[in-house]
Amino acid sequence: MRSFIADTLALVVFFTIVGALNEHFIAGMTWAEVARSRTIGAPLMVLTARPYGLWRDALVARLAPPVPRVAADALALLLFQVPIYVAILWVSGASAAGLAQGAAGFAVLMFVVGRPYGLWLDFVRARFGLTPGGMKPMTLGD
Repeated sequence: MRSFIADTLALVVFFTIVGALNEHFIAGMTWAEVARSRTIGAPLMVLTARPYGLWRDALVARLAPPVPRVAADALALLLFQVPIYVAILWVSGASAAGLAQGAAGFAVLMFVVGRPYGLWLDFVRARFGLTPGGMKPMTLGD
């Protein structure tokens, strides 16, 4: 349960902020659309946070070495989060252009925030008494 709570808290806090900034300043969504998007996104983040944590831990473990941790974290975010983000934008009423811009911006953002989010996730996990990098890959945790 601690793993679920830690991963969920880390994802919700980090991506509520990052997503809102991307939606408003990159995708050109109004603050009302951003609020709707974040409202839709919050339950999805709760549902996907722990599966993402498991995915990230497994991918990083599989790629390391020779792939640097920074690239593995970026790839994990890109492959897992971008499709979910596109669905959120679509349901939130983003225009086709806004959806394309938002998705492209978010994909680029994953490369920029991949490692910072990985560090944030490990930091939050440590506050819950979990080891950095989470539990062994693909375990249910505690």
